[in-house]
Amino acid sequence: MRAAKVLVSILFLAILASNIRLISHWSESRGVYDDICYLRQAHLFQRFGWHGLDTSLARETDGYLASKLRSIGYPDWNDRTRAPCHTLTADGSKSVMTPPPGTGFVLALFPEGFQVVPLYVLANSIVVALALYGVWRARERGALTLAALFGALSIYFMINPTKASYSMAPTMVVCALTGLLTARLFVEEGRRRLLMIAAIGILLGLSASFRIANVVLSAGYFLSFGLSFLIWRSRETFAAGLALGLAFLVGLLPVFAANLVNSGHPLVSAYGGQDTAPPRLDPEVLLAYFRDTQFPLIVIACASTVLLWRFAGHPGVRKLALLVAGNLVLNLAFFATHPVFTPYYVIPILMQSLWTLLFAAVLTRGPVRGSIAHEADGPRPAEMLSRL
Repeated sequence: MRAAKVLVSILFLAILASNIRLISHWSESRGVYDDICYLRQAHLFQRFGWHGLDTSLARETDGYLASKLRSIGYPDWNDRTRAPCHTLTADGSKSVMTPPPGTGFVLALFPEGFQVVPLYVLANSIVVALALYGVWRARERGALTLAALFGALSIYFMINPTKASYSMAPTMVVCALTGLLTARLFVEEGRRRLLMIAAIGILLGLSASFRIANVVLSAGYFLSFGLSFLIWRSRETFAAGLALGLAFLVGLLPVFAANLVNSGHPLVSAYGGQDTAPPRLDPEVLLAYFRDTQFPLIVIACASTVLLWRFAGHPGVRKLALLVAGNLVLNLAFFATHPVFTPYYVIPILMQSLWTLLFAAVLTRGPVRGSIAHEADGPRPAEMLSRL
């Protein structure tokens, strides 16, 4: 097992090195409108500090946005009324950016002109570290196989489709961290339960600062914790749900602050148009998902969840499988009825689910040879998931 883990670790580091080599050649002026807005938010933070939450075009006094738009050949680069990913507030008093502030904030941590490359290198490195953690915590061959396959896949995904949007790099990191904490919460069930729930809530809330649609990643958690309280009506289930809700609100504070500054109300975002259209089933959108590479991942995530629930010998793991299942259903339903399709919309929920399932498999203790109790428990989660 140790030799196999060393080989897998070398493979992960080799893929990371390949990713870094590719990332080092990326340009920050690749012609994507959203990129410009994320970079403008970063510029505002570097220029004004936390006052950079105010994204009004009236503050565009140094020509930053115009120069960025001109660098990608935008025809109306000098017309503020046609600035991409900006919209007028409800009272028409100012034009503000639609994306939440989180992605711009993490880009602002790096020097202007060299922000995207270090952001992606850092995000890739964190994902590799978590993948290595999964490998070295694996106690069975089945769990090690799962950790190796999924680890390599997740590192590859940090290039494609993660490169499609700057918001995806920090999102993928949050999904992996949430998966680890969720698995530990249900597998270990230690004394720090409320603290771990709070950490999960904060991460889920913060994820919405990178992509506002990430708020749906929390749906299954609230469904699971809410049902637990309604069924058991105990002090413990109430405290768990309260901890999750309060921590989630704390994580959402950057979004609330940005909404208040830009739209005048913490619960009113600057988004409009198709992004706020009511849900509806569009055959073209559904067909696009069936044809996209996201569909096989959907099948794998759903099948893995079913197998984990069916053959889990640990009661906590079975509860975890139900949480993941609820989260998958709610998120997939949301994006299936959203009138816009992109090649990465459902990637966050799929990666969060798969990370959670993987860590549940590797954190579940391996078999004790000759143990009658183990034989009665049935197949371990890692053994069943590895048969996919």
